[in-house]
Amino acid sequence: MATIFHDADVDHDLVRTRRVAVLGYGSQGHAHALNLRDSGVDVRVGLRPGSRSRAVAEEQGLKVLDTNDAAAEADLVVLLAPDTAQKAMWEDGLRETLTTGKALLFGHGLNVRYGLIAPPEDIDVLLVAPKSPGHMARRSYEQGQGVPGLVAVEQDHSGTALELGKSYAAALGLTRAGVLLTTFTEETETDLFGEQAVLCGGISHLIQAGFETLVEAGYQPEAAYFECLHEAKLIIDMIYEGGLSWMRYSVSDTAEYGDYLSGPRVIGDASKQAMRDILAEIKDGTFARTLVADVENGGADLLARRRAGRDHQIERVGREVRAMIPFIDEPTFD
Repeated sequence: MATIFHDADVDHDLVRTRRVAVLGYGSQGHAHALNLRDSGVDVRVGLRPGSRSRAVAEEQGLKVLDTNDAAAEADLVVLLAPDTAQKAMWEDGLRETLTTGKALLFGHGLNVRYGLIAPPEDIDVLLVAPKSPGHMARRSYEQGQGVPGLVAVEQDHSGTALELGKSYAAALGLTRAGVLLTTFTEETETDLFGEQAVLCGGISHLIQAGFETLVEAGYQPEAAYFECLHEAKLIIDMIYEGGLSWMRYSVSDTAEYGDYLSGPRVIGDASKQAMRDILAEIKDGTFARTLVADVENGGADLLARRRAGRDHQIERVGREVRAMIPFIDEPTFD
């Protein structure tokens, strides 16, 4: 039976006894820092000199220091910079700030799971991960609610690391919804698998393949876009609200029957075997080694794939279609 913590299971004051440094101010970093501050926690943000996020964080009323200075004056250091930047930060002086008795908290376990960061033995090492993008964690907190989350302890030097993790999760608002006790290994491997096989890789390529199939068969690209991409949100919303059965109850009998009949032909034994292969490569470190090699090569492979994705026909058609819908604001890329 899973262990899930709620507000009643937490010492809410424990994290308020700590000086917290949140390193990074992206999607997760800004949500952690602002939610902590609004929960009465002594928090500062650590950023590299010249970071564009410095002005943003300062405008939002947060104390901002250089990365290692923030970590040095804190006794709970929260590492929320991108996975691909954390090893370099660790080797550029962050390691030396983690003195005896401090705690190091991650939002994702990749760098610890694959040995890219090896924390000293005389500190606590823990993980707290909201199961949502940061802006949703922030918005939900402001509404008096919360998103679910995960908590894990890799190293319990103090004997109270789990209690600190639970208190930190409560300050983010996560225990309002529920926080699942897990491990660094389980969080890392399931997170990577979910991203690659289902949430990002699986969904995006399923949508793209459906679009291509209709266009190649002579249908209008705009019609293919509506059917394969635009309506995906409606289906996902129903699944989110009540699971697969609620979605199947909510759609027409025709759509439900087509789900049962044709879904397994698209996502069948071959797809399941590919998922097993992906999971094996995550567990044995193949994916992590590939990622690190690309980072060391300046991210050339990632950048090339990103450019190809943005140039795909479905993206060009999508921009034109969304421009005709008055309540959709087109996002901008940095």
